[in-house]
Amino acid sequence: MNAIPELLGSLGNAVLQLLTQPYYYIALIFIALYYRRQVVLERKLVHVKLHSWGTETWRTVWTGLVMGLVVSIAAVLLGVSLSSTAVVIIWVVTLLLLLIRVRYLCFAYSIGLIGIIQFVVSFVPEGQSIGWLADVVTAVREMDVPALLVLAALLHLAEALLVRWQGAKLASPLFLEGKRGKVVGGYQLQAFWPLPLFLLIPAGAGIGELPWHPLLGGGLGLVSLPVIIGFGEMTQGMLPRRKAARTSGRLLLYSIVLLGLSLLAAWWSPLTLLAALAAVTLHEGLIWLSALEERTTSPIFVHPQRGLKILAVLPESPAQELGILPGEVLLKVNGTLLTRKAQLHEALRMNPAFCKLEVQNAEGESKYMQRPIYDGDHHQLGIILAPETDEDITIHAYPSSIYGIIGMNAGTSSKREQSLAASASAVPLRSQNTESAKG
Repeated sequence: MNAIPELLGSLGNAVLQLLTQPYYYIALIFIALYYRRQVVLERKLVHVKLHSWGTETWRTVWTGLVMGLVVSIAAVLLGVSLSSTAVVIIWVVTLLLLLIRVRYLCFAYSIGLIGIIQFVVSFVPEGQSIGWLADVVTAVREMDVPALLVLAALLHLAEALLVRWQGAKLASPLFLEGKRGKVVGGYQLQAFWPLPLFLLIPAGAGIGELPWHPLLGGGLGLVSLPVIIGFGEMTQGMLPRRKAARTSGRLLLYSIVLLGLSLLAAWWSPLTLLAALAAVTLHEGLIWLSALEERTTSPIFVHPQRGLKILAVLPESPAQELGILPGEVLLKVNGTLLTRKAQLHEALRMNPAFCKLEVQNAEGESKYMQRPIYDGDHHQLGIILAPETDEDITIHAYPSSIYGIIGMNAGTSSKREQSLAASASAVPLRSQNTESAKG
């Protein structure tokens, strides 16, 4: 019974440690900057914001707190342990991976890489390192990588649930350059959640025993480990809800496989390298599979011959009140058959006080709806249409970088800007040739 008050006291110290370390605040700043950049991107592409960066940041923070407590309880019951030095090593590796590419901001990559480094370090004779490097090598040797891979599996299970519940709500519409140079509509589904974790300290001399028998060991005491989990997808051939559900299912399968391999590695240590490699390669396999799926799927957010395809609907707009959904086709407005985007505004101006719409759903059935138009309503009723095939501004299809997020670079490109840049770069070349001819 004395173990419970000691564990609660250790929890208080761990919370204080969490609040005094910079890692959790770094996570919060990164997430706020990312959602701020998302708003910049939406304004540049569709000239209106679909999300509030403050609201989305708060949503991810409190859901991250809840999931962090759930994962912490599971990890403590299993006996996942971590030293204070190991916390620093994990965050250093995480930040280095973040500088390379944002999508590497994943606990599975960090622990998988540490597991590989631990295997390499095992061939280095003890006493070969000096100073702080010796302390780092010792800390890496002592890290319980199988237990941390179990934690990575639990985090991906939490991520699968969060993607299922929130993934579609966080989707942002995009204008992408298609296979034949034509612009198509699509969605970016990307989100991050900061999870404050509380893990056991490694069992050893002077460390009290737990009142239960954990599977992975661990001593009586807690240490804090703030982590960031997240996912990123781009889709041209699926609605956001379907893409989020598919991603969630694959993450769930990944977490189950990784959990099984990690538990086997905890039982038989030679499997640790295999589990570490699987954490990285299987995660990369999920990304490769999603990219292959997108390349082989026809884009759905393109305009048909009759009507205009709806890419997105603004929250709390007249279109949302009428039940209009992304992926449907806006056929007629006030009796006018639509064939180009400019006609929507013209048709709505035919009757400034009232509108009648004919919308075709995904099954090809027509829905007829009508509504008064009030002052302050969005000029297109909150309907965001898919881009024209020759749209000027598109977004780059490659993942965003940390430098782009910090600099609020939306990652868009303009055909007009590209043409001017090409002309500008050609002028010095001609001048140089002229001067050379003169010489």
